[in-house]
Amino acid sequence: MKKFLPLLISGVLVVGAAACETPSRTSTNAPSNTGENVNAPTTETAQQNQEDATSEIRKDQIESDIRAREQRNNITGGDADRVDADLESEVRGKLEANLPASQLTVESEDGVVTVAGTVPTQEQLNKIPTLAQEIKGVKSVDIKNVKVAPATPAPTNN
Repeated sequence: MKKFLPLLISGVLVVGAAACETPSRTSTNAPSNTGENVNAPTTETAQQNQEDATSEIRKDQIESDIRAREQRNNITGGDADRVDADLESEVRGKLEANLPASQLTVESEDGVVTVAGTVPTQEQLNKIPTLAQEIKGVKSVDIKNVKVAPATPAPTNN
Protein backbone atom coordinates (compact mmCIF):
# COMPACT_ATOMS: atom_id res chain seq x y z
CA MET A 1 0.00 0.00 0.00
CA LYS A 2 2.91 2.34 0.76
CA LYS A 3 4.24 1.92 -2.79
CA PHE A 4 0.83 2.07 -4.42
CA LEU A 5 -0.14 5.55 -3.18
CA PRO A 6 2.91 7.37 -4.66
CA LEU A 7 2.42 5.44 -7.90
CA LEU A 8 -1.23 6.47 -8.03
CA ILE A 9 -0.45 10.12 -7.31
CA SER A 10 2.33 10.28 -9.92
CA GLY A 11 0.01 8.64 -12.47
CA VAL A 12 -2.66 11.28 -11.85
CA LEU A 13 -0.07 14.07 -12.21
CA VAL A 14 1.25 12.67 -15.50
CA VAL A 15 -2.24 12.31 -16.96
CA GLY A 16 -3.17 15.79 -15.72
CA ALA A 17 -0.08 17.35 -17.26
CA ALA A 18 -0.70 15.66 -20.60
CA ALA A 19 -4.34 16.72 -20.64
CA CYS A 20 -3.39 20.34 -19.94
CA GLU A 21 -0.89 20.60 -22.79
CA THR A 22 -1.60 23.77 -24.71
CA PRO A 23 -0.87 24.13 -28.40
CA SER A 24 2.19 26.08 -29.50
CA ARG A 25 0.78 29.26 -31.05
CA THR A 26 2.33 32.49 -32.31
CA SER A 27 -0.53 34.51 -30.81
CA THR A 28 -3.51 33.99 -28.54
CA ASN A 29 -5.78 34.42 -31.56
CA ALA A 30 -4.16 31.59 -33.53
CA PRO A 31 -6.19 28.42 -34.11
CA SER A 32 -6.43 25.99 -31.17
CA ASN A 33 -5.11 23.14 -33.34
CA THR A 34 -3.90 22.55 -36.88
CA GLY A 35 -7.26 21.16 -37.99
CA GLU A 36 -9.29 24.21 -36.96
CA ASN A 37 -10.85 26.47 -39.58
CA VAL A 38 -9.00 29.79 -39.84
CA ASN A 39 -10.28 33.30 -40.40
CA ALA A 40 -8.59 36.58 -41.22
CA PRO A 41 -7.64 38.60 -38.14
CA THR A 42 -8.99 42.08 -37.57
CA THR A 43 -6.63 44.98 -38.22
CA GLU A 44 -6.40 45.63 -34.47
CA THR A 45 -5.57 41.99 -33.71
CA ALA A 46 -2.89 41.87 -36.43
CA GLN A 47 -1.34 45.09 -35.15
CA GLN A 48 -1.28 43.80 -31.56
CA ASN A 49 0.24 40.47 -32.69
CA GLN A 50 2.93 42.33 -34.61
CA GLU A 51 3.76 44.59 -31.66
CA ASP A 52 4.00 41.59 -29.33
CA ALA A 53 6.18 39.57 -31.71
CA THR A 54 8.56 42.40 -32.51
CA SER A 55 9.11 43.71 -28.99
CA GLU A 56 12.73 43.48 -27.85
CA ILE A 57 11.74 41.60 -24.70
CA ARG A 58 9.89 38.94 -26.70
CA LYS A 59 12.74 38.59 -29.21
CA ASP A 60 15.25 38.15 -26.37
CA GLN A 61 12.96 35.58 -24.74
CA ILE A 62 12.59 33.56 -27.95
CA GLU A 63 16.32 33.60 -28.66
CA SER A 64 17.10 32.59 -25.08
CA ASP A 65 14.63 29.67 -25.24
CA ILE A 66 16.13 28.40 -28.50
CA ARG A 67 19.71 28.70 -27.20
CA ALA A 68 18.83 26.85 -23.98
CA ARG A 69 17.22 23.97 -25.88
CA GLU A 70 20.11 23.73 -28.32
CA GLN A 71 22.62 23.68 -25.46
CA ARG A 72 20.66 20.96 -23.68
CA ASN A 73 20.46 18.89 -26.85
CA ASN A 74 24.17 19.38 -27.57
CA ILE A 75 25.02 18.12 -24.08
CA THR A 76 22.79 15.06 -24.40
CA GLY A 77 23.85 14.39 -28.00
CA GLY A 78 20.26 14.51 -29.22
CA ASP A 79 20.64 17.17 -31.90
CA ALA A 80 18.68 15.37 -34.61
CA ASP A 81 16.24 13.40 -32.44
CA ARG A 82 14.23 16.06 -30.66
CA VAL A 83 11.21 15.95 -28.37
CA ASP A 84 8.04 17.06 -30.19
CA ALA A 85 7.24 19.76 -27.62
CA ASP A 86 10.70 21.29 -28.09
CA LEU A 87 10.31 21.33 -31.85
CA GLU A 88 6.87 22.92 -31.57
CA SER A 89 8.14 25.61 -29.23
CA GLU A 90 11.25 26.41 -31.24
CA VAL A 91 9.44 26.52 -34.59
CA ARG A 92 6.69 28.66 -33.06
CA GLY A 93 9.30 31.06 -31.67
CA LYS A 94 11.10 31.25 -35.01
CA LEU A 95 7.85 31.95 -36.86
CA GLU A 96 6.66 34.47 -34.28
CA ALA A 97 9.90 36.44 -34.45
CA ASN A 98 10.11 36.43 -38.25
CA LEU A 99 6.47 36.57 -39.35
CA PRO A 100 4.88 39.37 -37.33
CA ALA A 101 1.11 39.74 -37.53
CA SER A 102 0.71 36.03 -38.24
CA GLN A 103 -1.65 33.75 -36.32
CA LEU A 104 -0.09 30.30 -36.49
CA THR A 105 -0.37 27.06 -34.57
CA VAL A 106 2.48 24.55 -34.64
CA GLU A 107 2.26 20.81 -33.94
CA SER A 108 5.02 18.23 -34.28
CA GLU A 109 5.11 14.46 -34.45
CA ASP A 110 8.35 12.54 -34.96
CA GLY A 111 10.07 15.55 -36.55
CA VAL A 112 7.21 16.33 -38.94
CA VAL A 113 6.03 19.87 -38.18
CA THR A 114 2.49 20.88 -39.12
CA VAL A 115 1.59 24.58 -39.28
CA ALA A 116 -1.92 26.04 -39.49
CA GLY A 117 -3.40 29.52 -39.30
CA THR A 118 -3.10 32.76 -41.21
CA VAL A 119 -0.37 35.05 -42.50
CA PRO A 120 -0.94 38.50 -43.99
CA THR A 121 1.05 37.97 -47.21
CA GLN A 122 2.10 35.29 -49.69
CA GLU A 123 5.73 36.22 -48.99
CA GLN A 124 5.30 35.25 -45.33
CA LEU A 125 3.60 31.98 -46.33
CA ASN A 126 6.58 31.15 -48.56
CA LYS A 127 9.01 31.72 -45.65
CA ILE A 128 7.38 29.16 -43.30
CA PRO A 129 9.14 26.00 -44.57
CA THR A 130 12.56 27.69 -44.71
CA LEU A 131 12.26 29.11 -41.19
CA ALA A 132 10.99 25.83 -39.73
CA GLN A 133 13.77 23.81 -41.41
CA GLU A 134 16.36 25.99 -39.62
CA ILE A 135 15.46 24.22 -36.35
CA LYS A 136 17.51 21.09 -35.68
CA GLY A 137 15.39 17.95 -35.75
CA VAL A 138 12.72 19.18 -38.18
CA LYS A 139 12.45 16.50 -40.86
CA SER A 140 9.64 18.02 -42.91
CA VAL A 141 7.10 20.83 -42.78
CA ASP A 142 3.40 20.56 -43.67
CA ILE A 143 1.75 23.96 -44.33
CA LYS A 144 -1.47 22.80 -45.99
CA ASN A 145 -3.68 24.57 -43.43
CA VAL A 146 -2.10 28.03 -43.69
CA LYS A 147 -4.05 30.73 -45.50
CA VAL A 148 -3.02 34.15 -46.72
CA ALA A 149 -5.53 36.40 -45.01
CA PRO A 150 -4.74 40.10 -44.75
CA ALA A 151 -6.19 41.80 -41.70
CA THR A 152 -9.71 43.14 -42.07
CA PRO A 153 -11.17 46.19 -40.36
CA ALA A 154 -13.07 45.38 -37.17
CA PRO A 155 -16.85 45.56 -37.56
CA THR A 156 -18.37 48.76 -36.25
CA ASN A 157 -21.55 48.85 -34.19
CA ASN A 158 -23.61 51.74 -35.53
